[in-house]
Amino acid sequence: MQADRSMKMGHASTPLSTSAPLDATAGPSLIPDLITRIPWPRWTLFIAILAAGVLLVSCLLCVICCCCHRHRHRKQPKDKETVGLGSACNSTTTHLVQPDVDCLEPCSGGDQQWGRLLLSLEYDFGSQEIRVGLRQAGNLKAEGTADPYAWVSVSTQAGRRHETKVHRGTLSPMFEETCCFLVPPAELPKATLKVQLWDFKRFSEHEPLGELQLPLGTMDLQHVLESWYQLGPPGTTEPEQMGELCFSLRYVPSSGSLTVVVLEARGLNPGLAEAYVKIQLMLNQRKWKKNKTSSKKGTTTPYFNEAFVFLVPVSQLQSVDLVLAVWARGLQLRTEPVGKVLLGPRASGQPLQHWADMLAHAWRPIAQWHHLQSPREVDRVLALQPRLPLLRPRS
Repeated sequence: MQADRSMKMGHASTPLSTSAPLDATAGPSLIPDLITRIPWPRWTLFIAILAAGVLLVSCLLCVICCCCHRHRHRKQPKDKETVGLGSACNSTTTHLVQPDVDCLEPCSGGDQQWGRLLLSLEYDFGSQEIRVGLRQAGNLKAEGTADPYAWVSVSTQAGRRHETKVHRGTLSPMFEETCCFLVPPAELPKATLKVQLWDFKRFSEHEPLGELQLPLGTMDLQHVLESWYQLGPPGTTEPEQMGELCFSLRYVPSSGSLTVVVLEARGLNPGLAEAYVKIQLMLNQRKWKKNKTSSKKGTTTPYFNEAFVFLVPVSQLQSVDLVLAVWARGLQLRTEPVGKVLLGPRASGQPLQHWADMLAHAWRPIAQWHHLQSPREVDRVLALQPRLPLLRPRS
């Protein structure tokens, strides 16, 4: 019995001893053993190889098609864009007599450089005047921001110029100002309208922002014209040759005292001698009060630094004009005015802004440089009334 049990136990222990190594090696070889044990026909092997080949070829074809499609997709927009721009510019320049700036922007990069200007032109054949409406400017070229203003002039009227107000901190100023110039019909073919844009600097040279020149002889002035124009680079010639004058204004409402401090001048003609500044107050278009500085010899940049006080009540401020004129002795040994600056309610441009700043900041002196204007132009704006004749005593 014990031998049988030992035989049985020994016989039973043989599968357990052989099963351990079978479990470690049977896992990886299970599928190949099944494949080899199943009687597969030969034609199934050929079908599997054929299917794998077809799948590989189809994948290669898909990759090639995708690459070709992407290559065509990249080329089509460039060709379409080139054709579209060319056809648009050709059609616009053919059909429009005065093309808009928006059409010219893709063809020439001028608007990206100097900006553009909206103008209106109207000629009155009855009064023989051309009315220039300065509407607005856009996309001016400057470093950061600017304080732009404009000069408007006509080549046939020497010394006649309109100056707009200064617009603070903008590259797209809204001017909305209108000025008139006397231009007879016979002078229209040779007349040129010039608009110059400047960046205002209170204590330094003003920087040019752009320039526009329109030959009036090529314009159809039978109708009112309003259009955008591209600005060009500033002119190489200096537009102002009469010089500049720096002075400060201070007004005290309680006492009615107007203090004018004449500081200095620059850019005067070297041929002038003994320059001095004359200050005049006009009341209701009549000469009221006056004074003058001392003379400075042998310099084109005289330094004065002289103060003058005038009593002007608040009730008379709207009827007062302040004129500062630079006088000098010329080549004919005769003293004559070199240039003038008009300030007050009837002024325009920078002088009007200076006058307004003085009233807005009472008790505080406001200093600024001003370009000298033509004496004839200032006198025309003033339209001074002649003095009342004095009765002479009878002899």
